[in-house]
Amino acid sequence: QVQLVESGGGFLQAGDSLRLSCVASGRSFSSYAMGWFRQAPGKEREFVAAIDWSGGYTSYADSVKGRFTISRDNAKNTVYLQMNSLKPEDTAVYFCATQRLGASRLQGGDADYWGQGTQVTVSS
Repeated sequence: QVQLVESGGGFLQAGDSLRLSCVASGRSFSSYAMGWFRQAPGKEREFVAAIDWSGGYTSYADSVKGRFTISRDNAKNTVYLQMNSLKPEDTAVYFCATQRLGASRLQGGDADYWGQGTQVTVSS
């Protein structure tokens, strides 16, 4: 059974940093693109960041570019999201996702698997 389990969420102050982790199990995802999405209360789920299978290609939403960094460790079947200079508008549930057909497809919201999400709350 494939599972994506996110961790690392919490309650923070504006300007703080946080690292989210997503561990995949049930199969190897070393050939899959992986990424992060988020959904704020009353809003649609939106793309945050994606990384290809090798880690050589990354993409980011404009709203997080320069503040967030996505990375992965294929030996651990894990993808990370380092979030710096957090803002109240970053408050959301953050979801991990994977896509066998590449990062571009994942960026469009087309994922093979989704995690359950982890809450990040940023206070001003």
